[in-house]
Amino acid sequence: MSALFCESKEEPDINKKENRINEEIRAKELRVIDSDGSMVGVISRKEALSLAEERKLDLVEISPNAEPPVAKILDYGKYRYEVQKRAKDAKKKQKSMQVKEIRLSTFIEEHDIQVKAKTAAKFLQAGDKVKVSLRFRGRERDYVNKGRDVMEKFAEICSEFGTIDKKPKFEGRSLTMFLSPKGDNKPSNAGKRKRNRNSDEQKPEA
Repeated sequence: MSALFCESKEEPDINKKENRINEEIRAKELRVIDSDGSMVGVISRKEALSLAEERKLDLVEISPNAEPPVAKILDYGKYRYEVQKRAKDAKKKQKSMQVKEIRLSTFIEEHDIQVKAKTAAKFLQAGDKVKVSLRFRGRERDYVNKGRDVMEKFAEICSEFGTIDKKPKFEGRSLTMFLSPKGDNKPSNAGKRKRNRNSDEQKPEA
């Protein structure tokens, strides 16, 4: 029987340091699950170890607090390798979400809002959040409702690719809103390649 130690993470029931393997198991009786997932039943520790050895596999205690403790027969080395491989693959697919910024103005022209919405859509399709900000300059603060209308229109144009994560609210003299990508929007290489081209939309003004 292989001399393996339970230090690597497993699936929910086999991921704790106190989980014991093979001769490390102390319970006199165990409820044993066979390698094919079928229930062997409650047998002595000695019988369970013999059964695992018969199959040239390992006996792993997966529920030490049960009465009696539950153990499973499996190829621990192979299983650990598969779990690590899945974790590595999942890590490759993970993408940290970034926040991009789009700046609007109270009296923005129709063409400009369409262009900026198109840029925001690219960010959302790439899996990033978008912070939409509208700064009121001078007497523009008297047109708060106009600013909110601009924000709502912008969100509506982007609605195919994103949803409002945080509704428009004031941060100093600016009205800000956050859009999050819809669940079916996945990061695309095309979106990543085009990010640098839109850097003027991402960087806040000094």
